[in-house]
Amino acid sequence: MSYDLSKKSWQWITLLSLAFIWGSSFILMKKGLRSFDFGQVAAFRIFFSFLILLPTYYKNIRKVNRKNVLHIIIAAYTGIFIPSFLFTKAQTEISSSLAGMINSLVPFFTLIVGVILYKNKPGKFQYMGILLGLIGALGLISDGKILESLDSINGYALFVVLATICYGVNANEVRFKLKDLTGVEITSLSFLFIGPVAGIYLAFTDFQPAFATPDWHLNLGFIFFLALFGSVISLFFFNSLVHYASALFATSVTYIIPFFAIIWGLFDGETVTAVHIVSISIALLGVWLVNKKK
Repeated sequence: MSYDLSKKSWQWITLLSLAFIWGSSFILMKKGLRSFDFGQVAAFRIFFSFLILLPTYYKNIRKVNRKNVLHIIIAAYTGIFIPSFLFTKAQTEISSSLAGMINSLVPFFTLIVGVILYKNKPGKFQYMGILLGLIGALGLISDGKILESLDSINGYALFVVLATICYGVNANEVRFKLKDLTGVEITSLSFLFIGPVAGIYLAFTDFQPAFATPDWHLNLGFIFFLALFGSVISLFFFNSLVHYASALFATSVTYIIPFFAIIWGLFDGETVTAVHIVSISIALLGVWLVNKKK
């Protein structure tokens, strides 16, 4: 049976596979941060992906033209570059499982961006979903202390929220502005525009503290796997899924990601509280309502 994303069964298989890969990405970031700082982990992730995709550039560069070059750049920075730094920065102070749970906000911002920029008209269920999702997100960020002082909010969790907004922009760009490119082409060309920037960033960073840590070779290997699976392979699937299904369906992968992130976090000794479970349940209910048909 051949892989065919025009079929619903393959779309769901791809969605579940993406959830597992991206749900595992948070723990790989955490491993990388044991030796390298957040900027180095993000830059290595991008630069390794750029190197992996080197064989594809000669063929795909011909797909770039005046009409799509700006949209490719927007997709590259909102879908890969900026979120990579935001997530690693956040995980210097919050757990990988919590980062995975907050990541479930992506469909909300995909819908909101679609409404603002593409004149999408949501129904009452979508508005209800957005409200519930925001309540759930506040519960995750504040650890259930929504009504208390703003000092209780973990500011680092807001980096993840900002990353989900970027993903919302990216999904709509891929869906509405890059229709003529395949998922492989979009992924390849995106890294072509950001890979050298990441390389320059790495050239001017200090690696002495990282090299002084035990097992830095192993942790660098975790970052390589993060690049291969969490960026290159997963983005091939994600960008293709956006084309064959929809931006909202593709971003609904983030409904399932928290469960894999929580499982990996538990294996690594992290703590998941009842407040986290209740908050993510409220957020997931909201996301379900967002995707509910009229």
